[in-house]
Amino acid sequence: MKNQLLATALGCLFGLPALAQDADQGQEIYSQYCVACHGTEALGDGPISPILLVKPSNLRRLSATNGGVFPTKRVVMRIDGRDPLLAHGSMMPIYGHIFDEQDTPMKAETGQPIMTSALIVDLVAYLETLQE
Repeated sequence: MKNQLLATALGCLFGLPALAQDADQGQEIYSQYCVACHGTEALGDGPISPILLVKPSNLRRLSATNGGVFPTKRVVMRIDGRDPLLAHGSMMPIYGHIFDEQDTPMKAETGQPIMTSALIVDLVAYLETLQE
């Protein structure tokens, strides 16, 4: 927690540099961990979606349903578990600590830094490229 506060403070003091966001790596992460529920095209039609009680979101419409702005902070917090989605029956990701690694800063849509793992930064960068 102390390191997270220090990184956030330094980011605010010196401005965040162009942060490394690798959408190609994010696509690989998506293919490995998200396709089962959200589908290969991120439409919410993955192979196990028919057996889920709540239909997975169409991840291509995140910006459209947020006034044309990609909701970076909300997406990060849903994935890393700070904003749990009760329909999952547990925190997302359901893969445990796979995404739990050293925090990396990412700019939220408001321009403020948000800390999350590098894998989530890449995954969110990929999801942002899919927006319609």
